[in-house]
Parts: sequence; structure tokens; C-alpha cells
Amino acid sequence: MPSLWVDADACPKVAREIIVRAAERTATPTWFVANHAIPLPPSKWVRALSVSHGFDAADNEIVARLAAGDLLITSDLPLAMEAIDKGAAVMTTRGEMLDRSNIRARVQMRDFMETLRASGEHTGGPKGYADTDRREFANALDRWLAKQR
Repeated sequence: MPSLWVDADACPKVAREIIVRAAERTATPTWFVANHAIPLPPSKWVRALSVSHGFDAADNEIVARLAAGDLLITSDLPLAMEAIDKGAAVMTTRGEMLDRSNIRARVQMRDFMETLRASGEHTGGPKGYADTDRREFANALDRWLAKQR
């Protein structure tokens, strides 16, 4: 069974709860990696991995431990691209699957928006995490886990 890896630094609490329930229900080894303490319930299947506070320390730890076939849950596009290059599946906390067919375009758009913001343009941030996002994520995670059985 593949493992789940969660870029927990920016993972919404409601997504974290969905991941924990899914890991328990499916007996899937799950790692929440962050540079701060992540509150998690006691579990045989769910573990927290705390890393140093250095720039990209959590991302580097995830990439080092991630295996082909594992699932990474993140909204960090450069991290997603590294995971895809290692053969892992990648899903955002909104339930969107990222793969070789769409990751480069997403990274380019992110870089373009970052350039706009640096020039003083107000581009707004990501939309809030809505109930529809929660449902899409839970359904996508369940579908991915079911395929692994």
C-alpha cells in the first residue's frame, strides 16, 4: 500500500481531518510533515514529522522520503513538480490531481502571477476553502484510495 504524504504547513484543518479519517478507515500509512507541531489524534496510521524551520525544510524532507506510487497532498506547485518527477501522485487540498499534463502550466501561471504581484499589481489571493472544496477533496481522496486496493 502506498503512503500518503501531507505538506502540512498550509493544509486546512478540515482537509487534515478528512485525511486522518481516510487513513484510519483504509489503514493507510500517512505522514503530516511541517516545520511546526501539527495536532493529530493518536493513531496507528497517522504520524507527524516535524522538521527544522529552514526554508523549504518540510518540502525537502517530503521529497527525500516520498516513493513512486505514494500520494502527496499539497498546494505547493514546485513541490508537486518534484513529487511528480519521482513518480508520486499529487493532489491539492481542493481535490485536483496534478500530473505531467498540467503541472508545468500551473507553475508558469503561478510564476506569472508572482511577477504581477511583485510589480505592484493587486491580484488577490486564493479563494477561501468552501464546503464544495471539502467535498471535492474528500471524494477525490476516496477515489484515489479505492484504486489502491
